[in-house]
Amino acid sequence: MAVTFYDLSSDFGLKKLDEYLLTRSYITGYQASKDDVTVYAALPKVPSDEYVNVSRWYKHIDALLRISGVSGEGSGVTVEGSSLVAETVATPPAADTKATEERAAAVKAAGKKKESGKSSVLLDVKPWDDETDMKKLEEAVRSVQMEGLLWGASKLVPVGYGIKKLQIMLTIVDDLVSVDNLIEEYLTVEPINEYVQSCDIVAFNKIWILLP
Repeated sequence: MAVTFYDLSSDFGLKKLDEYLLTRSYITGYQASKDDVTVYAALPKVPSDEYVNVSRWYKHIDALLRISGVSGEGSGVTVEGSSLVAETVATPPAADTKATEERAAAVKAAGKKKESGKSSVLLDVKPWDDETDMKKLEEAVRSVQMEGLLWGASKLVPVGYGIKKLQIMLTIVDDLVSVDNLIEEYLTVEPINEYVQSCDIVAFNKIWILLP
């Protein structure tokens, strides 16, 4: 059964997550999974030590992403906001029925616009050879900035013959950023292709959040 958390940008949401993690090491199951990555990516910033359990869990997941990665499937998790859009309007005189319907439709349409999908992506970035400066490669990758794109934790992973690849987390707003477009039009073209040979999507997890 999927677990649901609400408004992790608020004290209320963090408190509920802290209570949930009081008797748990992971979001679901007994090992780190994509569910942990989803919640990790949904947190807008590093949680305060005031939330002891969340802070412990966050540091553990952050370390795993940097050192070994997270491969467990998990059982499903949803992150939602707490702000609800009212769909009622004051009742006007009967003569204004048409105007009322139009206003109600406008409110509903505005409510739908509040719902936005995010995705947590794990990307493999491969260099040309063992002589590629991996520090400059990562700097070049992170230099790509656009609305709806947030770079996260990263690590270097050996692939053989002295070559290492960059494995990096990113969170995107689906309506604003296409991962395929990011790879084809930004990460594998000049000047970044001086360092980057290719990019592969390792993991792609949806995060549905109701924005305030």
